[in-house]
Amino acid sequence: MESEQQPRLRSVVSYVKRGGRMTVGQQRAWDTVWPKIGRPVPRLDPGPIDFAGWFGRSAPVILEIGSGMGETTSQLAAAAPEVNYVAVEVYDAGLGQLMLRAETLGVENLRLLHGDAVPLLTEHVRPESLAGVRIFFPDPWPKKRHHKRRLIQPDFVRLIASRIAVGGTLHLATDWENYAEQMLEVCAAEPTLRNRFDGWAPRPEWRPVTKFERRAEEEGRASHDLIFEKLP
Repeated sequence: MESEQQPRLRSVVSYVKRGGRMTVGQQRAWDTVWPKIGRPVPRLDPGPIDFAGWFGRSAPVILEIGSGMGETTSQLAAAAPEVNYVAVEVYDAGLGQLMLRAETLGVENLRLLHGDAVPLLTEHVRPESLAGVRIFFPDPWPKKRHHKRRLIQPDFVRLIASRIAVGGTLHLATDWENYAEQMLEVCAAEPTLRNRFDGWAPRPEWRPVTKFERRAEEEGRASHDLIFEKLP
């Protein structure tokens, strides 16, 4: 029987494995930086990750799901050295680029996981252990027939909520109006979460503007933020 903390895994994933070669710099990052700060999700030891042991300190853990090319992630980690910042991403080149960006900024409070966030959260993150989860601009899968591939679905939000500590936050952002409305509906229906705002959250000044967000603005798509808090 499935518990509230162990919902069923998805039969349809929200990403498609992309090919393509990494740059010389990205490959160098994989060769030299990854062994120090990265772990593959499929080969993690059974049971929850000891984040305090991995970072060498106890601190609030922020998990970012889908760090893309690391433009936002590297800056957010650099701006908050007091937190243990963890990013999970499926794309090799994206993680390579993130490592390069973090290296340039001198980031030391960042750890990376390569793989799917669902098995990571289900099998390797303790309930109520995260200070926050961030999902910025996930693949919108804009065609209606592909909406089932969208990451933000009831089962996944329920799983995320079970891993966030009381008072912690789930912060979402997207530049697709239809997806923003779906995010709001799904999160509002999760009984363990409360919207901190009446609808959309004001855009936080601390969230960096990426080239993708600028492109969306140029194309006439407004970005929406949502911030939900874990209830006692």
